[in-house]
Amino acid sequence: MDNIIAHILVVDDDDGIRSLVKKYLVENNYLVTTAKDAEDASKKIEIIKFDLIILDIMMPGKSGLDFIQDNYKRLETPIILLTAKGEAKERIKGLETGADDYLPKPFEPKELVLRIQNILNKTKKSDQKRIIEFENVKIDLNKQLIIKKNLEYKINNTEKLILEKMINNPGKTYSREDIGTLINLDKERSIDVIITRLRKKIEIDPKNPRFLQTIRGTGYVLWIE
Repeated sequence: MDNIIAHILVVDDDDGIRSLVKKYLVENNYLVTTAKDAEDASKKIEIIKFDLIILDIMMPGKSGLDFIQDNYKRLETPIILLTAKGEAKERIKGLETGADDYLPKPFEPKELVLRIQNILNKTKKSDQKRIIEFENVKIDLNKQLIIKKNLEYKINNTEKLILEKMINNPGKTYSREDIGTLINLDKERSIDVIITRLRKKIEIDPKNPRFLQTIRGTGYVLWIE
C-alpha cells in the first residue's frame, strides 16, 4: 500500500467503463472504489475521504450534476466529469456547478491518468494558506471559502488555483491562455464560465465587477489593494 498515489472514486452506471477505468488506474498505483449511481456514490463519500472523483454525467435516476449539487456544501474533492459527445450544455453546467475538468467519451485511459495526475499535482502544489479581506469580502484559501455579507460560498480546487495566483499578484492581468495553462484547460468558453462563477461569489454586483475585472482583449485581473 506504500506506493498508492491516491484514492479515487469512479461513478458510472456502465459496468464495462467502471471495470476498465478501475483496472487501468489500479495498474497505475491508484486505490479505486466504484459506485454504480449517484446514490451509491453519496453513501460512499459519507464514510470515505477520496482524493478525486471520476463522475459520469448521464446516469439513470440522479445525474452526475445532481450528485454535485446534492453534495456541494460538503464536497471538497476534485471532480473529473465523463461526458458523451452531445453534452456540451451539461459539460458547461458541470463546470458552473463546481467540477474541475471533463473528458468526453470515448476516451483513452492514458489521457484520463494524465488529467488525474495534473489535478492532483496542482492541488498538492497549492499550499499557500492565506486569508484575504477587502470591502465586505473575505477569501479563505485554507478553508476554500469566500465569505460575502456573512454568506459562505465554497470554492473548488480549480477556483482556488486561480485565486491563489491572482491574490499573490494583485493587479497583474492573466490571459485566458495563462489561466488555461494553470488549470490545464484549453477551452476559452470553459475559462469564462469559471470566472463568471467566481464573480458570483466575490462581487456584490457580478454583472458590474469591481474586483475581478475583464481587461478587454487581454484577460482578467484581480484588484484587491
